[in-house]
Amino acid sequence: MPEPIRYRLRFPDRAHHYLEVEGRFPAAGRTELELVMAVWTPGSYLVREFAKHVEALCAAAPDGAPLAVVKSAKNRWRVTTSGAAEAVVRYRLYARDLSVRGNFVDAEFALVNGAATFLAPADGPARPFEVCVERPDDWERLVVARPACGSDPDSYLATDFDELADSPLWVGSAPVHRFEVDGREHLLVNQGEDGEIWDGARAAADVERIVRAEAELWGELPYRRYVFFNLITEAGGGLEHRDSTVLMTSRWKARTRAGWLDWLSLVAHELFHVWNVKRLRPVELGPFDYEREVHTRSLWIAEGITSYYDDLVPRRAGVATDEEYLELLSKQIEAVESAPGRLVQPLAEASFDAWIKFYRRDENWRNTTVSYYAKGAAVAFLLDAELRRATGGSASLDHLLREAYRRFSGARGFREEEFRALASDLAGRDLAGFFRRAVDGTEELDYEPALDWFGLRFRAAGAPEPGAEPPRRGWLGATIEETRGRLLVTEVLRETPAFRAGLAVDDELLAIGGFRVAPAQWPGRLESFPPGSRAILTVARRERLIELPVEFAEEPDPRRWRLELDPGAGLEAAERRRAWLGPAEATAVERAP
Repeated sequence: MPEPIRYRLRFPDRAHHYLEVEGRFPAAGRTELELVMAVWTPGSYLVREFAKHVEALCAAAPDGAPLAVVKSAKNRWRVTTSGAAEAVVRYRLYARDLSVRGNFVDAEFALVNGAATFLAPADGPARPFEVCVERPDDWERLVVARPACGSDPDSYLATDFDELADSPLWVGSAPVHRFEVDGREHLLVNQGEDGEIWDGARAAADVERIVRAEAELWGELPYRRYVFFNLITEAGGGLEHRDSTVLMTSRWKARTRAGWLDWLSLVAHELFHVWNVKRLRPVELGPFDYEREVHTRSLWIAEGITSYYDDLVPRRAGVATDEEYLELLSKQIEAVESAPGRLVQPLAEASFDAWIKFYRRDENWRNTTVSYYAKGAAVAFLLDAELRRATGGSASLDHLLREAYRRFSGARGFREEEFRALASDLAGRDLAGFFRRAVDGTEELDYEPALDWFGLRFRAAGAPEPGAEPPRRGWLGATIEETRGRLLVTEVLRETPAFRAGLAVDDELLAIGGFRVAPAQWPGRLESFPPGSRAILTVARRERLIELPVEFAEEPDPRRWRLELDPGAGLEAAERRRAWLGPAEATAVERAP
């Protein structure tokens, strides 16, 4: 085996968010070494330019003699070895990116992500990597999913760069909760845990139930140890890794039922990626090119299907009720159906364009694209029902994923056409038309077959409550926000009153109906213009005053996409629904708060 590359991580200036890295790179007789830093990290599809945080990079021979270093590209450095057996490279990293993909260091803890941290040889033989952490005395432990180097608990070993980049580490003194499922150790690191607000034992118990539900779904736990890095830091997001995940949340999520379910869905989502993405993956997602975008049309499978299960798994785990799950699924559907971009961009194209659209949103984003998370989840729901209907309930999306995992997990991955063909084989009929409409086209999704199979319906919308007055507030379909005492338009949705009137982003709203409107008056002023009424909007556009005639409409009723049980469905539909959702359901006590 080639000699390993060895790193040491130090934290000499935590108060100012700095991390120091020392890397020892075997020269193997080479006169020059080209070192490279990743520009993005898998799972977060945007070029992040991690090299912008590198400072004071220098190199030396083992005896301390300086070696020449030239920066050869935005994320590359060329070291002249001068005959030295190895090059010792040192640099500092500014670490104040409190996100799941970057580095963060302060007096309390450190989160270090591999892609954002380590320089590695641009070429040469594959090597293992050893990392040693010089842990400050007031930090009690290092936690990482990788095994230690020998008996040193403050070190770990990665067999190749993919493992190194895919193994976040945490250093600090926060509580660590341990539990076992099927003989596999699981750690829940609760950075920011507060026993009065965030109950760590309760969190660990619910996470364990989710792990058990996903193990049952997939049929195995393909790791020896798994770490949930749960950073309760008032930030948000999650990022999957092969044997761990980094989660960020708010402590106040634990104080409401909706917030707690939202956190459990995040846990379920990132854990689901253990199988769907990290082992069962599109061919494009590995081996990785860490210097360029990696495009795939299959993110609707990798992320969309995962988003379908991130709400369904808590229901099957018994930590959510039927009603709570249907509400969460309804929100996924509503997110799709309220986005004008669903009629513009196909789901497969939204997957491909993640790098330039989903992760680089502008004020026109909802008009031109659709979320491969939300629409992917909606399509997964329809595909699940389609498989069940085609086979009389003997097959489902669960079966499709397990069979795809059996066939395609491993070194090669799957091509999208192979996944679709497997779905058709499992259904016993050609599903090409389903995929053409739902994934490749922009037709409206047809929910009726799935609703009929599961005995569901969309809640009746538009009918006023008995004795209720008609809506008084008109709707424009634009987002108008107060900015420094001015009312500015920040978004205009297509096919809305504002769109038809010609209202534009960055217009300053000055008056309505000939009367000036102050920012504090705007919400109340809408009460004077009920649906169907007309008025003149006076706006300032690049300092020119413009008058725009507008006809107010009634705001679309979000209840239109709220799922509920269909009282007209029979017992067979109820049995099919139970086979889908699972038998266990959260009790009133388990549902606290």
